[in-house]
Amino acid sequence: MWGGAGAGVLIAAAVAVPALTGWNVRVRWFPPLHAEWLPRVGPATAVAIALGVLAIVFGDRIATRLSWRMLQPLVFSAALGWLLSLALVDGLDGIGSILNHRYEYLGTAREITDFGATLREYVSRIPYSSPDNWPVHIAGHPPGALLFFYVLVRIGLGSGLAAGVVVTVIGVTIPVAVLGTMRTLGAETFARRAAALLVFGPAAIWVAVSGDGMFAAVAAWGIWALAHAARAADRRAMAAWSVLAGLLLGYCVMLSYGLPLLGVLAVAVLIAGRSWRPLPIAAGAALAVVLAFAAAGFAWWEAFPVLHQRYWDGVASRRPPEYWLWGNLAAFAISAGPMVGASLAAAIGTAARSRDRTAVPEREHLGIRTALLLTLAGWAMVLVADLSGMSRAEVERIWLPFVPWALLGLSLYSGRVRRAALAVQIVFAIVVQTLLQTGW
Repeated sequence: MWGGAGAGVLIAAAVAVPALTGWNVRVRWFPPLHAEWLPRVGPATAVAIALGVLAIVFGDRIATRLSWRMLQPLVFSAALGWLLSLALVDGLDGIGSILNHRYEYLGTAREITDFGATLREYVSRIPYSSPDNWPVHIAGHPPGALLFFYVLVRIGLGSGLAAGVVVTVIGVTIPVAVLGTMRTLGAETFARRAAALLVFGPAAIWVAVSGDGMFAAVAAWGIWALAHAARAADRRAMAAWSVLAGLLLGYCVMLSYGLPLLGVLAVAVLIAGRSWRPLPIAAGAALAVVLAFAAAGFAWWEAFPVLHQRYWDGVASRRPPEYWLWGNLAAFAISAGPMVGASLAAAIGTAARSRDRTAVPEREHLGIRTALLLTLAGWAMVLVADLSGMSRAEVERIWLPFVPWALLGLSLYSGRVRRAALAVQIVFAIVVQTLLQTGW
C-alpha cells in the first residue's frame, strides 16, 4: 500500500506547491487539474455514497463468486449507476453542459453540412494563423472524434444532454471490455479481483462528461478483440477478430494523436496470448482506417506536425515543464485514484518475486503474468506520454484510455487489501466530485 501513499503525497505536492508559492503553472484555478474549487452536494450525492458503501461491503465478494454470465451485466449496471450518481451531483447539467462548451465537438458538429469538405479543409484550419481556425478540441484531435459527434447530430442526438448520455453509456462498457480481455487471456481469477476496482473510482468523473471517455471505450474494445484474436482456436476466427481489433484500434488513431501509444498495450496482449499471428492482419486493418481518412482528405502524417506547431503556439509553451513533468502524474493519480500507485508497486514487486517460479503457484502463474504485462503496459503508455512533452496539463481526461490497464495490478493483492484500496478509491472520488467543479 506504500505506492498508494506515495501517490497521495504526489497529489498533495502538486496541489500545494503552486498554491503556497504563487507559481503560475498556467492551468485553470486548481492545478494540477483543470477545475475550480466549488464545494457542493446534490440529490445524487447520497446515491453515490450508498453505492460506494455497497461496493465496499459486497463488491469483491460478489465479483469473485458470481457466474461470469451474471457478472458482466452487473458490472455494466454498477458502472452506469456510479457514473450517473457522480455526474448528477450537478443535476442534468452534470451530463450535458460540458459537451455544449464552445471548445468541445458538438458545436462544430452541428454546423457541418458536408463532412467530406470538412475533411479536405481540416488540416488548413488547425493553425492559429488560419482566419477560421478550429476550436481547441477540434484542432487538437484528428477528425474521428468530430465524426462521432457529427453522426450523433445527424441521428437526432445532438443536444448536450443526449450526447452526454450516449458518451456515458459507451464509457461504462470500459470495465466490461477490460475484464473480458483478462478472462480471454487466461486471467479470470484476477479479472474478478479487479472488477470492483475498475468500476468504482474517480475516473468516472471524467468518463461521464468527456469525449475521452468514449475514446477509452473504443480502445478497450479494440484490445478485447485483439485478445480474442490471439487466443482464437482456428485461423478463420483469428483473422476475423484481428480485423475487428485493427479497425477499432485504427479508429483510435483517428480519435486522438496520443492513442498510437496503444501499440504498447497491443504488444503486451500478444505476448500474454502467446501468439503473433494477429499482428499483420490487425496492423493492416488499422492502416486501412488511417488510409481511408487520407483518401477522403485528412492525412494524419500531414496533420500531426501542424498540430504540434499549434500546440506550442498556445498555452502549452507557457506551462513550465519543471512542474508538469511530475504534475501530470499527480493529475493522472487523481483521475485513476491514488491507489493506482499501489497498483504499480504491486506489479513491480510481483515481477521481482516471480523470477522464483517456486514462489508462485503454477495454477496462478498465467493470471499473474497477464496482470503484470497489462499493468506495466498501462504505465509504460503513461510514462511515454508524459516524457513526450505533448501533454502538459489536462491529462485527467486525456489519459483516460490508460487508466483501467494501469489499475490491474491491484488484482495482485489479497482480498483484505483490495477492499481497503476500494474504500480509498470510492471516498476519494466522492470527495473530489463534492469539492471541485471539473472542466471536462
